[in-house]
Amino acid sequence: MASKKVAKVGIKKEKGYLYFLDKQGDISCAKMARGGSKGGAPKKVAKVGVKREEGYLYFIDKQGDVSCAKMVRGGTRKSKKSSVKKTKKRK
Repeated sequence: MASKKVAKVGIKKEKGYLYFLDKQGDISCAKMARGGSKGGAPKKVAKVGVKREEGYLYFIDKQGDVSCAKMVRGGTRKSKKSSVKKTKKRK
């Protein structure tokens, strides 16, 4: 999956939080739900203002920057004949 950097931000990720691009193109984070505890409301971490293109997946990479990759669409379909396994009768 080849990806390209869209914006260099360099945020430091905390454990237990989910980092994502919100609808405004900024980086937000929310506390992840664990066990019986509920997750938290999202809060803005950095204002980036990324303009999204259709057909691309935007994410926060390991360096804390915004990257994007082309989405893979339309894979090969499996036929019903090949998915059914034939079994031999034992004597």
